[in-house]
Amino acid sequence: MLSVCLIFLYMLFTAYVIGFAVLKIIRRLCTGQKAGEENTAGDGIVMAGLVFLTVYAQLFSLFYKVGLAANGILAAGCLCIILIYRKELRERIRVQRRGMTKYKAAGYLFLFLLFAYGTSTGIIHYDTGLYHAQSIRWIEEYGVVKGLGNLHCRLAYNSSAFSLSALFGFSFLGGQSFHCAAGFFALVLAKVCSETGRAWKRKKLLLSDCARLMGIYYLLNIFDEMISPASDYFLVLTVFYIVIRYLDLLEKKEEKWLPYALLSLLCVYTISIKLSAALILLLVIKPAVSMAKEKEIKSIGIFLLFGMLILLPFLLRNIILSGWLVYPFTALDLFRVDWKIPKELADYDYREIQVWGRGIYDVARYGEPITKWFLPWFSALGGIDKIFVLAGLAAPLALAPSAAVIIIKKDRAAADWLLIAATLEVSFFFWLFSAPLIRYGCVYVWLAPVIAYGGPAIRYIKGKWVWRTAYAVLLLAGCYKALAFGAEVARAYNGQYLVRQKDYENYEVLSYKIAGVDFYYPAEGDRTGYDAFPSSPSKADITFRGKDMGDGFRYK
Repeated sequence: MLSVCLIFLYMLFTAYVIGFAVLKIIRRLCTGQKAGEENTAGDGIVMAGLVFLTVYAQLFSLFYKVGLAANGILAAGCLCIILIYRKELRERIRVQRRGMTKYKAAGYLFLFLLFAYGTSTGIIHYDTGLYHAQSIRWIEEYGVVKGLGNLHCRLAYNSSAFSLSALFGFSFLGGQSFHCAAGFFALVLAKVCSETGRAWKRKKLLLSDCARLMGIYYLLNIFDEMISPASDYFLVLTVFYIVIRYLDLLEKKEEKWLPYALLSLLCVYTISIKLSAALILLLVIKPAVSMAKEKEIKSIGIFLLFGMLILLPFLLRNIILSGWLVYPFTALDLFRVDWKIPKELADYDYREIQVWGRGIYDVARYGEPITKWFLPWFSALGGIDKIFVLAGLAAPLALAPSAAVIIIKKDRAAADWLLIAATLEVSFFFWLFSAPLIRYGCVYVWLAPVIAYGGPAIRYIKGKWVWRTAYAVLLLAGCYKALAFGAEVARAYNGQYLVRQKDYENYEVLSYKIAGVDFYYPAEGDRTGYDAFPSSPSKADITFRGKDMGDGFRYK
């Protein structure tokens, strides 16, 4: 736990300093105003920093391994920013401390320690032993290697989250590679979700509070799993953050386009975490329309440039790892390189992802219509997830009349709500018809119906007893969940990780040689963990492209 606390503090420091500089640059380029004049919350600055750090780690991996040198340059850059902008930073921190009561500070400290503890121990995700740990170690050891996906197709599942995890893994210190980044994202969302306490003061529940409650529900579910650097956690946590902050802006009646445009960059960032988040980009419509109306041509160009810069290293890593622009999507066959994963293998991998999401373990059944697989898949869901899936399926029936009223009355405020409701609903159906594994798209399953039904309910239902009943139900459910969570944490308490974080799990392996180099595969099952390097679930029929592994791999 102590090691996690130190890494959390380092991540907070670097993300805040870098985020401050990034927002300062964007604001100056777009509006000519100084960063000290903005009202960005502390978590917004940190998220901006995390986006930059992820892009930085990916870019660095294109040229060198991500470890000591990357952190040395990062630390030096942060110190330069502090020296150059020390007055603005001091003023920004002073403004944010102004509203910090001792009770709020105690609450944030509690969350910090709680999530540091949760990140130090828990359950290592199955896929972490399968390929997450190996993917991160390749980044730590080599950066990026041409044709790495030929060794194991899942090593071509390029998520920007792995590069960020490698940056803060500190494997160069010896002993172990830490995996704290997902826990830090969870901590940021926990801070944002804690703001639902304001509903008690205002004696009114807002739509953003409903989204926060679902965020809390997700955090409780992954508390004992966020020790794993699984890309699913990064994606869901980031989408929750985007939706909550977008709703906050709507509820504050924010008229400026810049805050929405900044969230749009975060939407672009989610694509680099996992391609299944692509449709969240529909939220870009609002700031894009506002900028077009105000003829902010320069700002449009700037944000397009920043969006491309966020995606560029992700796409370059895709090409280098697999030979495909977006693996395993083979419709875009743009490159003729000798390390490309064969098309038939990529197509098989694509189909396997789809059918596994539907609870089918036979790729031959890939083309089955939804009428064949839906009922068995639905029957395997948990009770709460079944309710939300049914609510999501029916949500278009609720959105249609709302859309008609909005068009007739030309209600701009309601149109903004409709945009986010429709975005989540479209994302929900995209997930359902592609690879509907709950952990891939639970954020859409839970938020789509909440936003679709919650918007009209909060807008039109005025009876105080209705809301008092709703608050009472939520309070009772919250107390029950809090007590159950506390009991679960107490039962699972393990004092051996109070200093160092629980290490990656490792498995018994066998070895074989490729070009005189030892490679490993599991003696049983398909997981190898972190230490057996390089490894894959089975013997790979590949050869080196050059003299050593750094030159990459290709099929014989």
